[in-house]
Amino acid sequence: MLLKRVCVLYFSPTGGTEKIARAAAGALAGKLGLDQEFFDFTRPEGRETEYRFGPEDLLVMASPVYAGRLPNKLAPEYKAKIFGEGSPAVPLCVFGNRSPDEALRELVLLLEGNGFRVAAAAAFAGRHAFSDKVGEGRPDRDDLEEIAAFAARAAEKLSGDILPPLDMDRSEIGPYYTPLREDGTPAKFLKAKPLTDWSKCSRCGACARFCPMGSIDRETMEAVGLCIKCQACVRKCTRHAKYFEDPDFLSHVAMLEQNYTRRAENITLL
Repeated sequence: MLLKRVCVLYFSPTGGTEKIARAAAGALAGKLGLDQEFFDFTRPEGRETEYRFGPEDLLVMASPVYAGRLPNKLAPEYKAKIFGEGSPAVPLCVFGNRSPDEALRELVLLLEGNGFRVAAAAAFAGRHAFSDKVGEGRPDRDDLEEIAAFAARAAEKLSGDILPPLDMDRSEIGPYYTPLREDGTPAKFLKAKPLTDWSKCSRCGACARFCPMGSIDRETMEAVGLCIKCQACVRKCTRHAKYFEDPDFLSHVAMLEQNYTRRAENITLL
């Protein structure tokens, strides 16, 4: 198979998905002897145009997992703006140490439907955006070794003349995961938005710059639009001025910390 470049496209509000995308793509590029080109789909300006890839492009596309699926506000944009022309692809999902659930299958099927031929796919665990205690330190050394091994096997497959369809379940995608409170009942925090501790805020505007939905006012630093709970504003604030206080959200975080600090296994499809 004749390939000329590795195209790395990612949506990564807090940086974890980008880190894994770069690790996998770098290992692939090294094995295939190709240069890399990066496409940041995270902020609104990165999603203003279509991305079209040719048959000599290898797309490594990485998305975080939200509630066991692709982020529901981003999946339509993936579908509307990322296209291949028989281009080989290696989709990656990054999940916060709970479970990827249906997200990896969903991303594979989306790319296949948009003109890509999927050579390999994987779901790798990272630190959960909601808590440092869930997936703490991941991806760690063992994860990076597993990512490198996955990339080596994918590169071997891509070096052949024929790229057979990926062997996986292509049945209907299941529902989103229902977040739970500590007592096991559904946690309802769709309307929760970040708040600001004005005693800490320096009005630097980082929260507004890094919000992937463009939903924080650059003058007031207040959340004025759709919040997808990505935690970019919380994680990127150097003064720790952004926070959530919604009771259901905090109860869900506590549930995750109680039940999902064990080491989740990565999933690879080759």
